[in-house]
Amino acid sequence: MSVPLYQAKAEFFRMLGHPVRIRVLELLQDGPMAVRDLLAEIEVEPPALSQQLAVLRRSGIVTSTRDGATVVYTLAGGDVAELMQAARRILTEMLSGRNELLAELRETQAGAR
Repeated sequence: MSVPLYQAKAEFFRMLGHPVRIRVLELLQDGPMAVRDLLAEIEVEPPALSQQLAVLRRSGIVTSTRDGATVVYTLAGGDVAELMQAARRILTEMLSGRNELLAELRETQAGAR
């Protein structure tokens, strides 16, 4: 039995639903990175990063290659970078809307004094 598309999408977004995973994806937009470089950028213990990288790798959203003792991670496709950029645009719109509402509320509050 196949999974409905909406359910597959929900599972995909659930997989993205961790701050460390999102940060890894943001960093990998600029190109492949070694685990040691990811650790330098993300304030998390090595086992925690390893766990989150494993989730991303199992999902197929990132790939890894080994070069001696160094493991390098790469985004599996350009669509992931586009998704991260779209999320940034959506959040910017949402937050600017809140700022406009906040300014309006402050004006209303100042006028009521």
